Amino acid sequence: MSTVTRTQDGGPAATQIVVGAAIIRGGMLLGAQRADPPQLRGRWELPGGKVDPGEAETDALVRECREELGVEITLGERLGGDVAMPVRTGGPRAVLRVWAARVAEGEPRALEHLALRWLAPEELAEVDWLPADVPFLEEIRPLLERDGAAPMA
Repeated sequence: MSTVTRTQDGGPAATQIVVGAAIIRGGMLLGAQRADPPQLRGRWELPGGKVDPGEAETDALVRECREELGVEITLGERLGGDVAMPVRTGGPRAVLRVWAARVAEGEPRALEHLALRWLAPEELAEVDWLPADVPFLEEIRPLLERDGAAPMA
């Protein structure tokens, strides 16, 4: 659900909630390379997207991963706090919220992205992340290291 904040004059100013999934498998993180819009093309992000009005954030994240990657995911813990996203001209204020996740069914495919890449902890700095995703990488790194050290099921 979107949160309502107030402008300086007291009127409502909607905040767009954007959700992202830190999908972890075998000690690696799934990164997705943006195709659109043109100014973001080629940069990397955590899969996810906007929460629709009246939609729960976690439901939106599961839906977005189904649409973008063709997979069903299970969500773990929420990581960090809200991270402000760059304001688009004429657009609402937006914040990114991220959850740890695992693929429950299917194999991720780039249905809306240029490419997907599984990144080991030491490879996280090798891709050009979108600014809003960067603050989450240090929280994700220990999850990757712990997951990579766990015996394979």
